[in-house]
Amino acid sequence: MELTTLGRSGLQVSRVCLGTMTFGEQVDEAQAHALLDHALERGVNFLDTAEMYSVPPRAESFGRTESILGNWFAARPGVRDRVVLATKVSGPSRGYDWIRNASPDLTPDNIVAACHDSLRRLRTDRIDLYQIHWPVRHVPMFGGVYFDPRRDLPVTSIHDQLEALGRLVRDGKVRAVGLSNETPYGVAEFVRLAEQHGLPRIASVQNPYSLLNRTHENGLDEVMYRLDVSLLAYSPLAFGSLTGKYDEAGLATPAAASGRLARYDTMKKQRWARLEALAAARRYNTLARDHGLTPTRMALAFCYTKWQVASTIIGVTDRRQLDEDLDAWGTTLSPELLAEIDRIRWELRDPAQ
Repeated sequence: MELTTLGRSGLQVSRVCLGTMTFGEQVDEAQAHALLDHALERGVNFLDTAEMYSVPPRAESFGRTESILGNWFAARPGVRDRVVLATKVSGPSRGYDWIRNASPDLTPDNIVAACHDSLRRLRTDRIDLYQIHWPVRHVPMFGGVYFDPRRDLPVTSIHDQLEALGRLVRDGKVRAVGLSNETPYGVAEFVRLAEQHGLPRIASVQNPYSLLNRTHENGLDEVMYRLDVSLLAYSPLAFGSLTGKYDEAGLATPAAASGRLARYDTMKKQRWARLEALAAARRYNTLARDHGLTPTRMALAFCYTKWQVASTIIGVTDRRQLDEDLDAWGTTLSPELLAEIDRIRWELRDPAQ
């Protein structure tokens, strides 16, 4: 598996990252450990998790995925040094009252305490990439489209967030820092303040990127290119809709039953489950088949080969899915197929924004 460097951090990561949000909910611990072993054998050295996982988020499963990873490290001496480990501190409450008592803020002390809790669950002495899961300030995200100044509240400043992250870096708890679900303003401001005050410079931003959501290309890609910040593309298969499993009758088919969009009521309200998003997925999936590709292979190849993407985060529930996703690495899409993809995007835009 090809490696790339995240921003200016020096972290060398595989171009495909194994996301772990399914571990502890759809995937039990023994299955998770087997998937981690196989991913490592296949050349994946980059693992991403978060304190709020498993997903869908519940108080009972908060931190469960990190604990599963920690047990994997403990059972396999030496493995921790072979992987680049990323995790995330949750942003302000989005109705999750078990996270910092539903605080509308994320203070420096919160960041430090959350990191120490993650280290304990992960059974490690350092986190390679520590990310803020979503912005502390109000921004449109997770399906939101419009910024609303009326929802802006006094919260911890970006400078103070960086100060807390800097403390963790100085203490050797964290090697590099990153963001998730960020905007062009946020990326530019984090970099500006880090350089101005000698604080840690963000290495990466983990944002959605797929055939159904290419909003990254609407300006954020230029910001990150010019500031040397790497994109970690999450949901490249749009929560499974770009695999074809929902093509026949939406979320109601037996083939779809195991998918998150069909299995969990909370997921049916997600942007990926919008009727227009599922309709767009069917268009892309048909296009893939017309060109002799599986929908999964075309969707992943699109992300794997884009200059904007440093590493693509895949989520799986079994070894077959993992192999299918990894086997898509190295697939190239013809100029004619890419032109057809762009024609569909011009018509349908980004329905899972």
